[in-house]
Amino acid sequence: MSNVSADSPTAISLDSKTSELAEQLLSKTLKRQLSAATELASMGEPGVTALINFLKQATKGEPTVAAGKTYQLLSTSDSVAAQTFLAEACPNGIVPLSSNSSVDYQPLQRLLIAQEFEEADRVTLQKLCELAGPAAIQRKWVYFTEVDSFPNQDLLTIDQLWRVYSEDRFGFSKQRELWLGLNQNWDRLWEKLEWKSGNIWTRYPGEFVWDLSAPVGHLPLSNQLRGVRMMEFLLSHPAWTP
Repeated sequence: MSNVSADSPTAISLDSKTSELAEQLLSKTLKRQLSAATELASMGEPGVTALINFLKQATKGEPTVAAGKTYQLLSTSDSVAAQTFLAEACPNGIVPLSSNSSVDYQPLQRLLIAQEFEEADRVTLQKLCELAGPAAIQRKWVYFTEVDSFPNQDLLTIDQLWRVYSEDRFGFSKQRELWLGLNQNWDRLWEKLEWKSGNIWTRYPGEFVWDLSAPVGHLPLSNQLRGVRMMEFLLSHPAWTP
């Protein structure tokens, strides 16, 4: 039991700091939100309570990156309150797993929550093969001509899972943003993603970066070894345009 009384200077200071960080969680700046969430997670039960309160409100609308980070922090907390809340309110994650092809994206959500990015990348390719059909499932990769048949909703679900649980660093739409910003120059994109250096392609899997220190857009690899056409069709898919 703590020897700090509720009205001691230390307790008052902690309460003040918790309130300040809770307010910071509502900031419009993602960097400030992520910083606040991480700091609150290190502050024991007062911090956990603030994170729970934030997630309760955040999950009433569209899943956000800050909510994804908060969920991840609570999921790894040893707090009974945190585990009880998640078990009751959102045991499987915070991203709705919408699919127009009856594809189960929960395995991908579970892996991304745990930041198991290498396995999540493999599962992402499996899910793309499921969208492409039995022939793609058997061959274990996707033809570029099959991409147009992917439902918008499914690509958006996959992309949202990657963005929400990667601090908005990974996802197809992040890769598209970079591609458009580079005037659709593939050579510059490969360099930017660190999929290629000079004339040398990054070797799978050992030379890829499977954590948040990777460059923005580095993951998912999807089908990068199949070349430009696959990526061109994927990044030009109508899912990304209103």
